[in-house]
Amino acid sequence: MVPERIRNVVLVGHGGAGKTSLAEALLNTAGATTRVGRVEDGTTVTDFEPEEIERQISLNVAVASCEWKGHKINILDTPGYADFTGDALAALRVADMAIFVVSGVDGVEVQTEALWRAATAEKIPRVVFINKLDRERSSFQRTLEQLTGTFGKRIAPIQLPIGSEQNLSGIVRVVSSRAFGYSGGSISSEVDLPDGMVDLVSNAHTTLIEAVVETDDEMMERYFEGEEPSRDQIISSVHSGMLEGEIFPVLCGSAGSVIGIDTLADFIVEFGPNPLEHSAPPMESGELAVSADGPATAFVFKTHSDPYVGRISLFRVFSGSVKVDDNLENATRSGSGRMHNLFFMQGKDHHDAKEIVTGDIAAVAKLDTVLAGDTLVTPGTGIRIKPISFPNPVMSVAIFPKSSQDEDKLSGALQKVIEEDPTLAVERRPETHETVLSGLGDNHLDVTAARISRKFGVEIDTAIPTVPYRESITATTDAEGKHKKQSGGRGQFGVAFVKFAPLPRGTGFEFVNATKGGSVPRQFIPAVEKGVQEALEKGPLAGYPVVDVQATLYDGKYHSVDSDEMSFRMAGIMAFRAASPKLGAVILEPIVEARIRVPEEFMGDVIGDINAKRGRVLGMDSEGHLRVITVEAPLGEMQRYAVDLRSMTGGRGFFEMKFTRYDEMPHQEAQKVIDAAQKDES
Repeated sequence: MVPERIRNVVLVGHGGAGKTSLAEALLNTAGATTRVGRVEDGTTVTDFEPEEIERQISLNVAVASCEWKGHKINILDTPGYADFTGDALAALRVADMAIFVVSGVDGVEVQTEALWRAATAEKIPRVVFINKLDRERSSFQRTLEQLTGTFGKRIAPIQLPIGSEQNLSGIVRVVSSRAFGYSGGSISSEVDLPDGMVDLVSNAHTTLIEAVVETDDEMMERYFEGEEPSRDQIISSVHSGMLEGEIFPVLCGSAGSVIGIDTLADFIVEFGPNPLEHSAPPMESGELAVSADGPATAFVFKTHSDPYVGRISLFRVFSGSVKVDDNLENATRSGSGRMHNLFFMQGKDHHDAKEIVTGDIAAVAKLDTVLAGDTLVTPGTGIRIKPISFPNPVMSVAIFPKSSQDEDKLSGALQKVIEEDPTLAVERRPETHETVLSGLGDNHLDVTAARISRKFGVEIDTAIPTVPYRESITATTDAEGKHKKQSGGRGQFGVAFVKFAPLPRGTGFEFVNATKGGSVPRQFIPAVEKGVQEALEKGPLAGYPVVDVQATLYDGKYHSVDSDEMSFRMAGIMAFRAASPKLGAVILEPIVEARIRVPEEFMGDVIGDINAKRGRVLGMDSEGHLRVITVEAPLGEMQRYAVDLRSMTGGRGFFEMKFTRYDEMPHQEAQKVIDAAQKDES
């Protein structure tokens, strides 16, 4: 297949809009499958993971292809829920056109808006398919008005439905004013335009013509002189207008009833850009000429583990071609890989391939050092495509293996799942002795836990992570640390006089040697420092690490025979313990900064909730039609904020969060932490 006859389309939109059903209908209409699978039955091509079948939602990007009128259409079906937005963002990078699937019942929903912004950033042409127009309470006109109100006047309907709800029976192509009827899910046949639609189609045709001529000054001038553009001119102008982001065509139908699917396929091959027309992806180094000739450049957008063939890397060729056994350099990280096993993906099925041409999407097995976002190139080209910018995790859980035998297996399993999903993160918190898994929401973390169990055989429990509190001091005092032990023979003896003083927040620990006259032999001074640091690992209030402390060793005593490093290490420990009651110890809590994006109508609720969480608003700004609220709040109050914000805003709010500093905790709240620690010890 030559690049000019390839079409890469990504299906995006809110969960439940019918993206997977639309992919099924396209595959079946084009003859790639013998029946239309159903999400409810778990029989679709692109939702094949057990977790997807159980939950009846897409959780991963999946690739399938079909042929239509001499063209190959690669379909990327993506998740529609915010928790799994990482795969949708990855698919936008490698597609040439985004088809936004919008429910004619529910209209424009929150994830549609979020992904529209992402598609704008990727500069990808956009089309809207209004789906589910055979459902009760569906409305093409209402949904069209929502689209125009949300995304502007560049929304241009090029199809209209015949009938509505259960009486949906066909599609009108606005460009040609021809009507097509459907019966029993078959491919359309031309029918007479219903009398009641003549004016409606005429008005839509005029709206489309006006949108088209606005993209070309010469065409607009002729239009004002009474000359309408021809059908070929309209097709060409819509095509170029899509590429420039000036026109967003709207199509319609029903994936469930297979109405408007063949006309959608016609639109993809007639109007959709081919891989040579789409601009090069954002580059990190070098210049990429999108061409069928020259050195190979491929971008890996997804990796996952297969129980039979190992690591699978999905990639798109942006330039040149990739052949079996080619040795490609990983331009993103060191190393190279031989492309032994090339194949096309049809959902979970593999079809062997010998060569992947420019613009095509395929997969390769067993490149174990390649991750999503990597660029594979002919060695020496110096080209590197910019990795995808994934959202940072916003919610965390502590994870524990259910059995001690699974502890070692858990570490390997976690490494593999974060390699497959760049929106996950794992850290070990030594102060709480917990392994913490972070993701984009509670559903994201639940699905990850299920995958760890299924794919790696590790059963785990989860809990809200323990907040990594710290302790510090507010007063200055001196203390003597004395270690003396005599049990016959050589004993142990070491005395250290240490002054402890508070340091500014975030300084950490500082040790000062101020001894004179050899009161503590030089070789034992590091042992005192080590002992103090060891004592600081467990604070006097609740057992949390003590930070922002200066310890000054200013005097000491030793014995020529009994003193050793152990003695002075213990002296350092004893010095801090002796000083602790006089140091004015306090609990420090981690403070995070969050940027919260919400529609204006939710600002009052969000700010009130932040105040209730002991937070404070730092500033407010606008970002498009959203308001951005920057706040600071204690981490302990924000650990379930992803759930709280979704509840407050109906899923229309988004946020990102980062640690900023530790602050002293209010006495009343600190006492709760101290009481809990004492209860745990007892």
